[in-house]
Formats: sequence, structure tokens, C-alpha cells
Amino acid sequence: MATEQSTRTPATATGDTRIHNIGYRSYDGPRLGRSYARLSLYSQSLRGAYGLGRSVKSKVLPMLLFVVMCVPAAIMVAVAVATKAKDLPVDYTRYAIIMQAVISLYVASQAPQSVSRDLRFKTVPLYFSRPIETADYVRAKFAALASALFILTAAPLLVLYVGALLAKLDFTDQTKGFAQGLVSVALLSLLFAGLGLVIAAVTPRRGFGIAAVIAVLTISYGAVSTLQAIAEVQNSGDGIAWIGLFSPITLIDGVQSAFLGATSAFPGGVGPSTGEGVVYVLFTLGLIAACYGLLTRRYRKVGL
Repeated sequence: MATEQSTRTPATATGDTRIHNIGYRSYDGPRLGRSYARLSLYSQSLRGAYGLGRSVKSKVLPMLLFVVMCVPAAIMVAVAVATKAKDLPVDYTRYAIIMQAVISLYVASQAPQSVSRDLRFKTVPLYFSRPIETADYVRAKFAALASALFILTAAPLLVLYVGALLAKLDFTDQTKGFAQGLVSVALLSLLFAGLGLVIAAVTPRRGFGIAAVIAVLTISYGAVSTLQAIAEVQNSGDGIAWIGLFSPITLIDGVQSAFLGATSAFPGGVGPSTGEGVVYVLFTLGLIAACYGLLTRRYRKVGL
């Protein structure tokens, strides 16, 4: 807090001359430390992922994508209730796979927003001055985007679950499917958040970051799906599962079809076996850890 003292000198030919003596008092309030600063950065980043606390223009796209994710689930529930169906049209574990384009667009729009502005305006060293360290910044940003993605992907599953209970479908089956769906989208959220932040942290230009994230998520899925289709035509069934390791969405598809009882979107509807599923899990967790390591290394260089 600054205190200002002024000393007025006699008027001269050039007018009044004022000398300012600005002093600063030390801060006497509570010091909440790294954990509070990390939590504040997390909550601010999570709010920013949905445009909260920002301009109306910043809220339009994330809120629109959230609505787009939930509307199909609401329609499915309405149809199930109206027709008195015995099951939902789509499994909980399949919903995120079907809506992958919306999820990819959300990651592409919000990952650069989370990190690119700090890089562009060179404010990252200010975060690291005190008390936040590099690991704190990376953890807060990673956790915030993963949480935002989990909200985006879990909300329609909750709509499906509540609708299924209102339609008086079997409680045990619906609860089991809902829990499996939550596990699937939690893993998807971590993976997509890590990939999106790593790509966005490469460039301070938000436009470049958006284009790069879209390219990686969509082109990889298109290429893998094409190669899997070719492998099926050539009766190379054993290669289909291994090709699926090279796309984020097929990684999640393989994990949930191997361990969560989900129906696979792989050609022929045959997902990885249990042994191959273990490789999928290890590869997915390793990729998430690699993304965290790359982010940490990136911000250590930026913060110098």
C-alpha cells in the first residue's frame, strides 16, 4: 500500500514544481501460500473454460457446445419415456464416442484460451515469481481443463440416467451403465485435456493452437479409421486393434470395450481382447503422463 507525501517548492518561472515521496508499507495480512494460489488458479481457469467472469462473447461457444452435448440425450430420454422403451437407444459408454466432434471442438477452443494468452502476453514468469512454481501452474491448468471436459461429457450421461429412472428402467442396470460411462469420460477428459494443452502451449497464437488441436484430434481419428477399414477388408483382423493405438478417441474406445463392457466402434464391432486392452490402458496412462511431463518442461523454459 502506497503513502504519498508531497513537498511544494516556491513558484518559479516554469511554474509549480512538486516532488513526490512515495513509500511502501509491508503486507501484514495472512499469507495463504502455494495451495491457495494453486486452487485460485484452478478455479479461475475452470470458470474461464465456460466463459464465466469474461465477456458475453466468450461465453457463447462453450455454452453452445454444452447445450449441443446435452440436447441429443434429452431427446433420447423423451423418446424412451414416450415409447415406454425397455432400454435407452445409446449406451452410456457410447455417447461420448458418438459426440466426439463436439468434444474435439470444445478442446480446440478452450485449450488455447487456457494457456495461449499467458504465453502471448508473457505473464507466465509473473506466476512463478511467488509463491506458485512450475508444477503448480501445470497441475492447475491441467486439472481445470480436465474438469471442464468432464462436466461437458458427464452432464449428458446424467440426463440419460435421470431419464432412464423416470422411464422406470431397471435401476441396477442403469446405475452400472452410468458408472461405467463416468469412468470412460473421466479417462477421456484427462487424455484430451493433456493433448490439447500440450499442442496449445507450443504457440502463443490462439488461432494456430485451435487449428493444430482440431487437426490432431480429427485427422488422427480419420486416418486410424481408414486403416482399420482397410485391415478388415484384407482380413487382417489382428492389426485392427493395434492400429487403434494411434488415435485418442480409438484409445478410449478400446479401453472401454475391453474392460467396461462397451460395444466397440471398430470395424466389425470387435474391440481389443483383454490382453490388448491392458496395452491400451498402459498406453493411455503413459500418454497422459507424457503430456504432463511435456507441459512441465515447456513452462520451465518459459518461466526462466
